[in-house]
Amino acid sequence: MRSFDHVLNLWDDRKEASYNENQIDLFLYRSNLLGADLRITNFGGGNTSCKTIESDPLSGELKEVMWIKGSGGDIGTLTRKGIAGLFTDRLHSLKKIYKGLPFEDEIVPLLQHCLYDLNSAAPSIDTPLHGLLPFPHIDHLHPDALIAIAAAKDGEAIMKQIWGDSIAWIPWQRPGFDLGLQLEKCYKDNPNIKGIILGSHGLFTWGNTSKECYFNSLTVIEEASIFLEKAQEKKGSIFGGLKIESPTAPYRLSQAAQLMPILRGLCSEKNQMIGHFSDEPAVLAFINSYDLERLAPLGTSCPDHFLRTKIKPLVLSLAITEDLSDSAAIREIIKPAFEQYRADYAEYYEACKRADSPAMRDANPVVIIYPGIGIFTFAKDKQTARVASEFYQNAINVMRGAEAISSYTALPRQEAFNIEYWLLEEAKLQRMPAEKPLSRRIALITGGGGGIGGAIAKKLAAEGAHIVITDLSEDRLKEGIQSYNKDVARYFSGDITQEKDLLKLIDFTCLQFGGVDIIVHSAGLAISKSLTDTLESDWDILQNVLVKAQFQLFKLGVNIMKKQQFDGNLVTIASKNGLVSGPNNVAYGTAKAAQQHMTRLLAAELAKENIRVNTVNPDGVIVGSKIWEGEWAEGRAKAYGISVSDLPAHYAKRNLLNQIILPEDIANGVFAILAVLNKSTGLTINVDGGIPEAFVR
Repeated sequence: MRSFDHVLNLWDDRKEASYNENQIDLFLYRSNLLGADLRITNFGGGNTSCKTIESDPLSGELKEVMWIKGSGGDIGTLTRKGIAGLFTDRLHSLKKIYKGLPFEDEIVPLLQHCLYDLNSAAPSIDTPLHGLLPFPHIDHLHPDALIAIAAAKDGEAIMKQIWGDSIAWIPWQRPGFDLGLQLEKCYKDNPNIKGIILGSHGLFTWGNTSKECYFNSLTVIEEASIFLEKAQEKKGSIFGGLKIESPTAPYRLSQAAQLMPILRGLCSEKNQMIGHFSDEPAVLAFINSYDLERLAPLGTSCPDHFLRTKIKPLVLSLAITEDLSDSAAIREIIKPAFEQYRADYAEYYEACKRADSPAMRDANPVVIIYPGIGIFTFAKDKQTARVASEFYQNAINVMRGAEAISSYTALPRQEAFNIEYWLLEEAKLQRMPAEKPLSRRIALITGGGGGIGGAIAKKLAAEGAHIVITDLSEDRLKEGIQSYNKDVARYFSGDITQEKDLLKLIDFTCLQFGGVDIIVHSAGLAISKSLTDTLESDWDILQNVLVKAQFQLFKLGVNIMKKQQFDGNLVTIASKNGLVSGPNNVAYGTAKAAQQHMTRLLAAELAKENIRVNTVNPDGVIVGSKIWEGEWAEGRAKAYGISVSDLPAHYAKRNLLNQIILPEDIANGVFAILAVLNKSTGLTINVDGGIPEAFVR
């Protein structure tokens, strides 16, 4: 088996054998391997298929069925649920009713009439491209190396230089039935080819088995990569050479953390966005180059690229050494660039729209370039923002390769518009599930490794929020983070009583997601002692963790919220003990009372900023609570003259509802404040089963 230097060969013969020649399983295996290497194709990009012989459920006749990735799927994570199964003879029969390119979209609903598997995913627009070619296994991929050739000014001539007549060329054509017919004709006219390059688009390869198809794809990509590598070595400088030098990585990250909330606010004119930052070496080589000014306005070439990155990026004119501490001044400096970008986008829309075009979408940039520092991407969620960044890095690779062998050419604006505002793309957007109540929100939860903090984090994430959990115990955080998707949650281990750790926490949150909208101060500890036994150190640590940390964290968080210039929420997890007097509780109860009054004071102060400040008061949360592990439980049991094991029943009996209060109940209280009671501030919600002494009204 040959080795590859520019792509990953992940094929495992033992794994292949385990599928017992099940062609659908092998097709899915191949797809996942191809999607695992971002040099081959990026998230959601490309398509794969296989053909099998199946029995027609009505006639019993054996017929050929094509299995293909469904619309909107990702080959790297493709499963049986994500594919469509269609009769290939019915696909061919569509030729009889196809009326030509102007009526392209009329074919799409007819694909439903070609289905063999009625549980199929929605058939992809690439379905005719695969179905009209005769091969049992087909890959359609978007590798950077091939798109660099496909997007080069004289790409077809370069293709012949590399492969001679073994690969054919089809000029740019929007995917659809017409392109499928062109692929069919191309192969009939050139029966000895091993692949087809689509201008400004991607690559088609095939094979008689899934393994053969896989290695044919890898081989063509490897050959293209070697050619580009040699051309780049011969040319020497990349993108015309470096115009500026980047500062150190810590400085870049510091600048990015300060700027991201401002950018997020400007990008969120229509809808709140989530951010991503990248300063990879390949990114810096492009954004620091002489050719940035020439190439960036051209935009991307491959449809997958600009569908996720918009037609072009916004390039900031900020100096590397710009003092970003005055956010209002920086906002005024860069605001005109955003206004110009929106105006340019509106002009692009007006110039290219058709009578049936969907309404203009958000005109704000997705990709923002800060020369010397990195690229920022903003989208509806972290995954989409991260993928947009990856796709723009793919575009950078394409531009680098195309410039090494020729000159880079972008799609004409009208062709780009026809893809971006394609009615089928609009239909795909309309099929997206409804957003959750806390979608597009960023929540920071202290004490996230504990029972209550962990439950709050899970609830907010389940309702759509992106979360950062922090705690003193990194082990707890590592354990807790395992249950989240990588694009939903991050953890930060630190001591919230130390200002330096809080500053790092805020910067970390901004770098990971772009800012912060919600801060829940759930970190806590409890000490139950009489006045005589309470030490000054007991008093100090309770004040530092519960009160001082809340003050400092809220102060830092509000600064970020003001940079973003949209609403925010501060939530304190206090206690019934802040309202009700009890024995052996002077230090803890005083700190909890201070927390609650701080929220009332801040609610009065921050309402004009549209920042709401509220309190949730738990009581007797024993099950799953870290506070009840050790001396606090023993102290409370002693105060009530009972054993530790009797505490849950004791606390349940003393509330009006006779209910045991769980961490999840506190989380529901926080969610109610954030998503349901959105006109309330200065509020205290008691989640305690009903303690009359704690009634606040």
